[in-house]
Amino acid sequence: MTGSRIRAIDVPHDIDLLRRLKPDEIDFILAAGKRRRVRAGSLITYQGEPAEDLLLLLKGRARFFYQIPDNKKLILKWITPGHTFGGAALVSGPSTYLASTEAVQDSMVLEWNGPTIRNLARRFPGILENAQSINMDYVSWYISAHAALTSESARERLASVIVGLARSVGQKVSGGIELEVTNEELADSANITAYTTSRLISEWQRSSAVRKRRGKILLRSPERLVVG
Repeated sequence: MTGSRIRAIDVPHDIDLLRRLKPDEIDFILAAGKRRRVRAGSLITYQGEPAEDLLLLLKGRARFFYQIPDNKKLILKWITPGHTFGGAALVSGPSTYLASTEAVQDSMVLEWNGPTIRNLARRFPGILENAQSINMDYVSWYISAHAALTSESARERLASVIVGLARSVGQKVSGGIELEVTNEELADSANITAYTTSRLISEWQRSSAVRKRRGKILLRSPERLVVG
C-alpha cells in the first residue's frame, strides 16, 4: 500500500536506522520509502531469498525466525515499531535474508528497495553507521543467547525470555504485564521442550508469579520466576 508522503512526525520517535540524522534528512529518507500493510501471520521476508528490500516496522509487531531441518521454527528475536530489518539489502552484491520475518500482529511497514536504500546511504552516511550499530546489537544478542543456552538452566532461560518479552512487547494492565505469547512460542524462544515450558508455567502460576490465559500470560512477579 502506498499513500501520502510520510514524514518523521508520522513514525515512531526512535528509529534505529535514522538516529542522529537531521529532521529534514529523515523526512527525505522516509519519503523515499513505500508503505505496506501486512496481516498477522504473514511472512515479510523469507529465509534464503534474495535480500531485495530494507524494511522499517511502523506499526504492529513482528519477529525473526529460522527454519530448521525438521520444519520447526526457531524463534530468534521480536521486532517492535521503530526497528528495521532486511539490512542485507544495503550490500551491493548478491545477498540473501539469513532469517525469515513474520508479522505477529496486523502491521504496517515502510520499505526501500536495494538501489534506493543504497543511494540514500551514499548521500547520508549516517545510515551506514546506524546499520553497523544495529548489526552489533544483533551480534550482542546472539552471544547472550548462545551463552544462556550453554550455561543457564531451562528455568533460567524461560524466565529470561518472559522478562525480555515483557520489557519489549508487554502491555501494562491491571495486576501486571500481559504478553500475547503461547507456550509453544516460549518453548521455541528458550530452546526447551513444550512439556518443560508447560511444567514451569504451571509452577509459576501456583506461586502467583504468572497467570496463564488462552494465548496470553500475565506476568505478576518477575522476581519469583527463577525461584525453585
